[in-house]
Amino acid sequence: MIAEMFQYEFLQNAFLTGAIIGIIAPLIGVFVVVRRLSLIADALSHVTLAGIAASLLIEKKFLVAGSLSPIYMGMLFSVAGSLFIEKLRNVYKHYQELAIPIILSGGIGLSVIFISLADGFNTDLFSYLFGSVSAVSRADLWLIVIISIFVIAIIFLLYKELFLISFDEEHAKASGLPTKGLHLLFIVMVALVIAASMRVVGILLVSALMTLPVAAAIRLAKGFKQTIVYSILFGETSVLGGLFISYYLDLAPGGTIVMISILILVFSILVKRWIVQSTV
Repeated sequence: MIAEMFQYEFLQNAFLTGAIIGIIAPLIGVFVVVRRLSLIADALSHVTLAGIAASLLIEKKFLVAGSLSPIYMGMLFSVAGSLFIEKLRNVYKHYQELAIPIILSGGIGLSVIFISLADGFNTDLFSYLFGSVSAVSRADLWLIVIISIFVIAIIFLLYKELFLISFDEEHAKASGLPTKGLHLLFIVMVALVIAASMRVVGILLVSALMTLPVAAAIRLAKGFKQTIVYSILFGETSVLGGLFISYYLDLAPGGTIVMISILILVFSILVKRWIVQSTV
């Protein structure tokens, strides 16, 4: 694959996109897991699916094929879903976790309606659902580069603020931080990362890439920053390893990436258990 990567543009796009996603998905996933919002990735991924299905429906029924890129509609729906989650969290102040299943259900419902109106599944929709190496275009790559620069820059500039609201939101409010604005910015970043990751991993599996490397890192890391480093390391290993294996064995890249993440998680649990037992 290394030699062929320099010959075929689609392999270059897939490899570079995977390398970027392997960084930004676990990076934002650390904050998601710490804030106990792991299911938010599932909710927004299903909303993104609704956007993809809506785009394919519009393309099929009203426009010339190829005139509308589904990734932009998926991104629009994902960001809109993140804004609705934040709005519902304010409505249900004492039951804020209700916002996630509400948006999740709405996303699934819209997806089913749009898919049925488009006369069922097609090859394009399956590539978004489960990921496809050959489907990553150069335009997708540049879009992901822009999103990754935005996400990394925000986390770098607002690291202390995001760290504080993740571990103690009440103290952050008492300190005068604009917690509502920070949370809104954070949830929009999550939506953008999900939309960016769907081409390689797939909409239905993207939440795994945001949580499994973090779950493995938590077992081994001794601090928050070390958790971020381990999460990115495990994420990169999963994505790049999954791309190589799926290419040579002709497997779905999304499923392969997730299974490698599972193996890393199991390995980290066993290592942690061995460390604990050896110190007793």
